[in-house]
Amino acid sequence: LGQLPPQVQERFQRLQNLQTTLQQLLAQKQQIEMEKMESEKAIKTLKEVTADSKVFKSVGAVLVERPKDDVVKELDGRIDFLEMRLKVIVKQEDKTKEKMTGIQEALQKELGMPTQ
Repeated sequence: LGQLPPQVQERFQRLQNLQTTLQQLLAQKQQIEMEKMESEKAIKTLKEVTADSKVFKSVGAVLVERPKDDVVKELDGRIDFLEMRLKVIVKQEDKTKEKMTGIQEALQKELGMPTQ
């Protein structure tokens, strides 16, 4: 790598940085998808219990009794937030992939490699 021109070295570094960013975005996306699935499962479970059933919500290390409707509303709000967050991450993921493709193509040209 040290024998390559400085602009090529810089492109390799940018590509590595983008790969790291992409990995972080994918990890965030997976975490959000898991939380969304858990919230959806909780709502499904709550729909199967009667309105007067005792429902508990985890607040830190403590379980607190809450009205079922309040918990369902909180979960619905959380799902909406997670869906919005997922859209943002997918856009960031797409932009990162696009930038990576551009840098890869530039590197292939600079190194005289055939493009795919």
